[in-house]
Amino acid sequence: MTLTFFLVMVVVGVALVFDFVNGFNDAANAIATVVVTKTLNPVQAVLLAACANFAGYFLFGTAVAETIGKEIVELENISLTLLIAALFGAINWQIITWRLGLPTSSSHALIGGLMGSGIAAAGFKVVVWSGVLKIFCFIFLAPILGAIGAMIATIVTVWIFRRSTPAKSAGVFKKMQLVAVAAVSVGHGTNDAQKTMGIMALALCTGGLSDSFAKGHIDEWVVLAAYTAIAFGTMCGGWRIVKTMGTKITKIHDMEGFCANAAASLVLIGTAHAGIPVSTTHVLAGSIMGVGSVEHVRCVRWITARRIVWAWVITMPLAATVGGLTYTVLTLFLPK
Repeated sequence: MTLTFFLVMVVVGVALVFDFVNGFNDAANAIATVVVTKTLNPVQAVLLAACANFAGYFLFGTAVAETIGKEIVELENISLTLLIAALFGAINWQIITWRLGLPTSSSHALIGGLMGSGIAAAGFKVVVWSGVLKIFCFIFLAPILGAIGAMIATIVTVWIFRRSTPAKSAGVFKKMQLVAVAAVSVGHGTNDAQKTMGIMALALCTGGLSDSFAKGHIDEWVVLAAYTAIAFGTMCGGWRIVKTMGTKITKIHDMEGFCANAAASLVLIGTAHAGIPVSTTHVLAGSIMGVGSVEHVRCVRWITARRIVWAWVITMPLAATVGGLTYTVLTLFLPK
């Protein structure tokens, strides 16, 4: 077994672990509202989310994977050691924030890890700043779009059901919330699994084991493996973040849960189609804030919201720092 082949297998393996951690971490985000409102119990909720994650495999293309592979660090400067460092930087940051119960972004942790290891390898010139700027802008635009969409959905829903009693509408909203949660999970799987696909495809291309990515497509087994890993991670989902997303931002009932998830799913699926890597966490948190703001701005616990926003802002630079340090250490033992 050559060193190159071994390193490719390491990248693929670590990428799938990252994908699993992504599903594990983000499962709580996707199902928080449906669990808190007791529409489903936690086991039922994660099974629904896992199946919906995998559905993205059949419904959407790989535009986000193309962005991750070609619009963060210049393709000719990618090395296998760089990819390993980027993944370790992202995974370490995800584990830290999971332990703290902070709903941060796996997407931006991975992007930060790629940037940091790329800069450590060849300087700032290797970063594709136009692609990074687009992604960085959507750190703020995606939750704003989620909030606006949720506000509109809430206002329209309240108007439509203005003559209905809570007892009559409760059953309807429970069913509608199930559809909305499934749609969010489809968007989550579509957007987030593709980030791992991009890394795996880069590794195969860099190691000379496949030229599919250079020709503009991704091997079928790579796509299938990425969706399987994120779905399995979702099935094992972590619960620390459910409380933050479902109770500490604003009070969520069936109607609010439906509106928040409906708005978030549209943003996630729309950005995935456009090839823009966004955070499920960011979009859902923005949607929940939007729902709470309709009732009254004071219904949103802005202290919690501020803490979450700060976590968003620091994710990319801190993951980049860890990725850069990891690359520096790895080059003591592996080829650059």
